[in-house]
Amino acid sequence: MDRRSLLKLTVQTAVCAPSVLRIPNVHGAELVLKYANNFPATHPLSIRASEAAERVHLETSGKVEIRVFPSSQLGGDMDMLSQLRSGALEFLSFSPLVLSTLVPEAAISGIGFAWSGYDQLWSALDGRLGEHVRGQIEKTGLVVFEKAWDNGFRHMTSNIAPIVTPNDLRGLKIRVPPSPLWTSIFRAFGASPTSISFAELYTALQTRIVDAEENPFAIIKAAKLYEVQRYLSKTNHMWDGYWLLANRRRWNALPVDVQEVIRRNFNQSALDQRKDIAGQNASLEAELTADGLKISDVEAMTFRNVLQKTGFYKEWRQKFGEEAWQILENYTGPIS
Repeated sequence: MDRRSLLKLTVQTAVCAPSVLRIPNVHGAELVLKYANNFPATHPLSIRASEAAERVHLETSGKVEIRVFPSSQLGGDMDMLSQLRSGALEFLSFSPLVLSTLVPEAAISGIGFAWSGYDQLWSALDGRLGEHVRGQIEKTGLVVFEKAWDNGFRHMTSNIAPIVTPNDLRGLKIRVPPSPLWTSIFRAFGASPTSISFAELYTALQTRIVDAEENPFAIIKAAKLYEVQRYLSKTNHMWDGYWLLANRRRWNALPVDVQEVIRRNFNQSALDQRKDIAGQNASLEAELTADGLKISDVEAMTFRNVLQKTGFYKEWRQKFGEEAWQILENYTGPIS
């Protein structure tokens, strides 16, 4: 990145986002950008994002600094999304299931009991399904990077009893992220889902505002949810991941060579983070058992059958649209 490009960028951003440039420049970088997520600093996503930021800093000879804010330091999910859209935040890792409040089709990768495993999933998200979803996201004025990050297949935990059949969910007070799809799937099972931000989840379980929750192994471990839950059921009921989003106005103001460095390094870290999660999943079950969780296996098809009978899939096929649903089933096979 040459100094002429940086001078041009400084003039552009001083007009469109002066609040960003008022951040104290204590490390000597000529451009300071902010990246945020809602994961603990110890989670592979936060670690790999920090590595990407470090590589960007090195490859631009220290001229570009991306400051990483993990653990919902800049607010809850919707607060951070609002900051991203306004330009107060440049980059944000965001769940497609939560993003569905803005982009309904973003949630299609999280449809309940759809995926057989990672081979099928990554083929879809790195292929036509991911391309379709990114196209819908970009219509809202956001920039979305090509490689999705992994949050993992989700499992249910409870303080009441193991969840091994669909009937075990009836009347259960379970925390879900603020997403219509999440609320819909648990209502289909007769549960009582409550939308609570991840930053408030531990306290909500501790104070019994809710008795259950659902998350991947890595999150249950990193957030120490085993301290406030007794049972874990390996439901693999939904996949959740993260798209890396950018504010389009701020992104377009960056020199093209800087865009390339950022995009390449964060996409590479996404692939590295996928491997991290895969490796962790092989050992985390034993660790969570040692932490005191009583773990049960379930028969996934019994849950899928309930969703078919209640019209859950039919409802979401209509909401996502026939084009998106056909692309989905090209990878998963018929589910509705």
